[in-house]
Amino acid sequence: MKKLGFGMMRLPLLRNNKQSAVHQDEVNKMADYFLENGFKYIDTAYMYHDFMSENAVKRAFVERHPREDFLLADKMPVAMVRTAADYQRFFDEQLEKCGVDYFDYYLLHDITRQCIDKVETTGGFDFIQELKTRGKVKQIGFSYHDTADVLDEILSNHPEVDFVQLQINYVDWNCDIIQSRRNYEVCVKHGKPVVVMEPIKGGTLANIPTEAEKLFKGFAPEKSAASWALRFAASLENVMMVLGGMSNFEQMLDNVATMAELKPINSEEHNLIDQAVGIINDATAVACTNCRYCVNHEPGCLVDIAIPEYLSLYNDVHRFGRSWPTTQAYRNLTKEHGSPADCTACGNCESHCPQHIDIIEQLQRVAEIFG
Repeated sequence: MKKLGFGMMRLPLLRNNKQSAVHQDEVNKMADYFLENGFKYIDTAYMYHDFMSENAVKRAFVERHPREDFLLADKMPVAMVRTAADYQRFFDEQLEKCGVDYFDYYLLHDITRQCIDKVETTGGFDFIQELKTRGKVKQIGFSYHDTADVLDEILSNHPEVDFVQLQINYVDWNCDIIQSRRNYEVCVKHGKPVVVMEPIKGGTLANIPTEAEKLFKGFAPEKSAASWALRFAASLENVMMVLGGMSNFEQMLDNVATMAELKPINSEEHNLIDQAVGIINDATAVACTNCRYCVNHEPGCLVDIAIPEYLSLYNDVHRFGRSWPTTQAYRNLTKEHGSPADCTACGNCESHCPQHIDIIEQLQRVAEIFG
């Protein structure tokens, strides 16, 4: 199976900042091209695109292509589960929204140290195992955002899972917070194949600082920055799939071209990547990937602060300096959303951030920069 998966979390939109306004015609075009080139793996989740991603999957794939032509992965919204009965309720709703009778891959979504006790108490792992026994899903796993020691404990307690979904990219590979390498090595230890999420780190590794881009272009002028990130993740031996969250057809073209005939990263390229990591880290103020977990999980922001958008502006100012476009973008955001200065420091956002960002402190800095 070709290693590129279509991540349905950053789809093209009809209107800026309206995550529910998916550009379905563009998604359909991307879906057709994806399948025509021999790729099969589709990844969605209950909360993506303000709960509209699964509907987009149905319209792009299920209603327009034979079910056997693609593999569909979906995720149980663990953060929204309150009782054991919720698992079946959410699962039935997901089948209906996607328009399918079964999922090829099914995951418990965003497992962390914080939620594992609730998952165990409410029987989350037992539920997905039962789904597999009943033939409603074919492979079971979980997506994971936490430390390697906790992952080791979970896999020791649950050898029944078939795979794990991890955040892996060359910037986070040796990061002490994300622990990409260490989590990957735990999966290798337990013999669990890995599905990679955030290989391009929310798109930031497609738009890298000029100095880093010069390194890559000097070695391979025809290759995009994003292609280096995809190949890094896909070159890992225990990786079975790399998800690309593609937001337009051009990104689909580039990713398909990169992954159609994968060329593993060699030692010289690894040296260039190591140099690029230092440059990128120096140029990044906040390691936000725009995954939107901070605002999509319940409860979300109590005063409707557009957290990912504000942090993106902060990174732009850090890299390029404050400009009229960034100032105007900030003002436009404050017209539709709460401003960073409105933050009540409730901590809801930080408790759900996969990157473990000190969001409250960063919002204070944004407020100081823009006034």
